[in-house]
Amino acid sequence: MKKNNLLVASLLTASLLWACESKKSESTQGTSDSLKIEQSAFGKVSDSTQATLYTLHNAAGTTVQISDFGGTIVSWTAPDKNGKFDDITLGCDSLAGYQKGVPYFGALIGRYGNRIAKGQFTLDGKSYSLAKNNGPNALHGGLKGFDKVLWKATPIEGEEPSLKLTYTAKDGEEGYPGNLSVEVVYTLQKDNSLKIDYKATTDKATVVNLTNHAYFNLKGGFDSDILDHEVTLNADKFLPVDATLIPTGELKPVAGTPFDFTKSSKIGARINDTKDEQIKFGLGYDHCWVLTDSTKNLKLAASVYEPTSGRVLEVFTTEPAIQFYTGNFLDGTITGKGGKVYKHRFGLCLETQHYPDSPNKPKFPSTVLKPGETYETTTVYKFSVKK
Repeated sequence: MKKNNLLVASLLTASLLWACESKKSESTQGTSDSLKIEQSAFGKVSDSTQATLYTLHNAAGTTVQISDFGGTIVSWTAPDKNGKFDDITLGCDSLAGYQKGVPYFGALIGRYGNRIAKGQFTLDGKSYSLAKNNGPNALHGGLKGFDKVLWKATPIEGEEPSLKLTYTAKDGEEGYPGNLSVEVVYTLQKDNSLKIDYKATTDKATVVNLTNHAYFNLKGGFDSDILDHEVTLNADKFLPVDATLIPTGELKPVAGTPFDFTKSSKIGARINDTKDEQIKFGLGYDHCWVLTDSTKNLKLAASVYEPTSGRVLEVFTTEPAIQFYTGNFLDGTITGKGGKVYKHRFGLCLETQHYPDSPNKPKFPSTVLKPGETYETTTVYKFSVKK
């Protein structure tokens, strides 16, 4: 009888262990599945070409959706101080919205981010003409910049999922010299940060300045402006501009000006100071700040705190500068995600980059890329919560 009891007990124990292992396996599989990169149709670029939306997840619950059209960050969820996740980037529900001509929501920008004066520059004694798509100047790569092309996408699954995007801009495309091979890798990290690695090579001397143009509103919901967001910029100088927003060439100290964000300050505190010529020219903030640490090390460039939600955004970069833009040209004519209307200053941009108009400013850090060289930069956007 004892032997029978022992046999039954052993069988029960084995059964329970098998059940636990099975449940553990199912749980692990569930976690693995939840971190897979989802793919869905995002709309037709043309009759024969389909754009795709890729959704990256991390174990903390953050999701980032990126389209191969324009390398665009379509949505990005982040938790508030109560653990509630909201989308915190402006954008559109479908490809059709982006094709209407929205102002670069979440897009990869190239071949040259920001402005080039009068749409022209000289390199190695040869003059190049670009499309003038921003008043008298060239802006963000031209009429069909990197924000409007279909990139080749390669999803890379794992605990920190990545999306690798590649594109080759042909020699003469949008007026720029050289066949430029570009690789951009988005990686959603465990700590709720999105790392963006940029790389490019060329077969002819050219100019390159890549960035991302995400519009952030840390409140989520897209029902209010960003004037109560508190910003810190680790920059002791900025680039004054002329009336067409081209840098004058001066590196001006921020001390004593509305451009001093070396200590945390609400965006709305001085944004309407029309006594300041630079505020008038930019209709608010639309300027490039020169980082105090201008080395190629990855360093903290900016941080943003939104008191209502408790969300904090930190921006780290290897670039020497950052363009801070406060949605001054948003005017309520664009209907975005969920039917929300994007009104004046409903989003802010922190575009890591080299200086605007560097090809025409020999004293600015060079943006020239030559054959045999590799352009490489990294930017990290990290979210956290202050309770």
